[in-house]
Amino acid sequence: MNEDYYAAIDKMEKANVSRDYIVGWASGYLQNPKVEEQRLNEAYEAGYADGEAKNADNFSAWEGK
Repeated sequence: MNEDYYAAIDKMEKANVSRDYIVGWASGYLQNPKVEEQRLNEAYEAGYADGEAKNADNFSAWEGK
């Protein structure tokens, strides 16, 4: 794992970002398969897309949710 991954997760956790967004971001970053369809939600899918793009700048919309 590289330092960017850990730094991004730490930054999101300290900003109190939605757990679903963080899990989605980590899954996308690591190129894991998505969760089952019934467990998908908007936060997870947004995080997954940002993680796939290796983008750690869009999480502010999910702070405190």
